[in-house]
Amino acid sequence: MAAIDEIKKERIKKLERIQKAGDLAYPASVKRTHTAQEAVAGFAKLSKAETEIILVGRIRAIRGHGGSTFLTLEDGSASIQAYVKKDRVGEQAYDSFLETFDIGDFIQVRGILFTTKKGEKTLEAADYKMLAKSLLPLPDKWHGLQDEEERYRKRYLDLLFNKEVKEKFQKRAQVITAVRDFLDKQGFLEVETPVLQHMYGGADAAPFKTHLNAFDLDMYLRISLELPLKRLIVGGFEKVYEMGRVFRNEGVDRQHNPDFTLLEFYWAYADYKDMMKLIEEFVPAIVRKTTGSNEIIYEGKKISFRAPWPRVEYSELFRKHLKLDIDSLNRDALANEAKKLGVEIENAMDKAHITDALYKKGIRPKLWEPQFIIHHPAEMKPLAKVRQEDPTKTESFQLLVGGGWELMNGWSEQNDPAAQKKVFEEQESLFRKGLEDAQRMDVDYIEALEYGMPPTAGVGMGIDRLVALLTDAHSLREIIAFPTMKPKEK
Repeated sequence: MAAIDEIKKERIKKLERIQKAGDLAYPASVKRTHTAQEAVAGFAKLSKAETEIILVGRIRAIRGHGGSTFLTLEDGSASIQAYVKKDRVGEQAYDSFLETFDIGDFIQVRGILFTTKKGEKTLEAADYKMLAKSLLPLPDKWHGLQDEEERYRKRYLDLLFNKEVKEKFQKRAQVITAVRDFLDKQGFLEVETPVLQHMYGGADAAPFKTHLNAFDLDMYLRISLELPLKRLIVGGFEKVYEMGRVFRNEGVDRQHNPDFTLLEFYWAYADYKDMMKLIEEFVPAIVRKTTGSNEIIYEGKKISFRAPWPRVEYSELFRKHLKLDIDSLNRDALANEAKKLGVEIENAMDKAHITDALYKKGIRPKLWEPQFIIHHPAEMKPLAKVRQEDPTKTESFQLLVGGGWELMNGWSEQNDPAAQKKVFEEQESLFRKGLEDAQRMDVDYIEALEYGMPPTAGVGMGIDRLVALLTDAHSLREIIAFPTMKPKEK
């Protein structure tokens, strides 16, 4: 720390030297005729014609040789070598350069391209300009840093020194573009719904609570996009989607971050079977467009996204992997089985929540190839229609892939207001007993259903999870630019 403090003091002196000379250390205006990538790509033509160009970027390396200095100049597109020579820029300007510029500074360089004796494409500077003086030194060997959390805390340095990290975020942008492109072509309308809500709902999750001073009113950050989007279906839209941040006040692990990007889309006059067929087109299309293949490698294992995918009964998974018949076991019996597997059980948990905990502990990590898990118990899906063939099960599905990543969650939407109200009342009772992530009674939503909502299918997908799969990232923290981190103690 002492060494860094000393370096900072020296750089501040250089900053003061620039300012005393009447120059700007942080000018607002910049001139640039080419990116580094454009200069390299057009090098033959530009150098032959001796075309004067202007490049900008960060100094990543400085190598002095008597009356000349070589720089590695890097912008957002590529890097290129620059050459500052005393005979070319003048003695005073050259000495000023040596006295004020450091690795990490941003610089503007005007000059002509040429090839050095070693064959390197280089810009010979006619003049230069400071664009931003850096006061802290860049780490020398950031790539080898073992403290992974420090990488996430200082993502700006992580991006500078790890090319593969930058590529992950470029891939993320491609995924989002591909998602929008597919849904737009399918006739879905992108909409926006409120982040602040009077009543949270649409998922089993605890919310973040805040206060609106203007109305002296407690409000919540949304945990889902579902209920507002279905209100739009009531209003006459037949296909809608939204991609936005949602906030859940729950545990943080490799598959969960308190705020994350969620995609939800709703399709009127369709059911869960129609939605599964659409998803078998949707997901492979995104995979192909962003990777160029139907297959990916995730954590050393090949995964094929070629459809169709198996439909596996939820209860059958328990018979296969845990030798349990969840349909015949009551709440207490199931809780005992869960404890045998080391699953923590809270007194407020009902059978559905215990079943879900068992599933996440003993089954989900074993599921690698894409597959739809269908027909969950009715208690687990408070917003889904129950099956006519078996009212204890719902017309629901989850898309599982890659060792337990729950990529999608969807169902045929409950559009019977009386049935939905009854379920909300049951959930409200669980909340009063201490189950914090139970669904809440949303009176306005029930009223919306009373005006009539057509048969509708809906689905939610975690964008972060899809990006993690497609970039072979073990944790969401690798593909969220600034993941939630516990502050360091000072």
